[in-house]
Amino acid sequence: MKNKIKVFRAMRDMTQEELAEKISVTRRTINSIERGKYNPSIEVAYRIARTFNVTIEEVFCFDEDSGDQS
Repeated sequence: MKNKIKVFRAMRDMTQEELAEKISVTRRTINSIERGKYNPSIEVAYRIARTFNVTIEEVFCFDEDSGDQS
């Protein structure tokens, strides 16, 4: 799933580690989500969106053509 986490972090001058701490996950999890290697649970997606004060849809974009069903 495509996302704009890196963009939102950059706008707030926030590291992966800082975001991870705010939403109670590891930096490795944030890295994997940013790279599209891991799709977050709805709870984690909500916490990410809430941290940036935006909707989940503003952060994440489901790409039906990707063929990735994970």
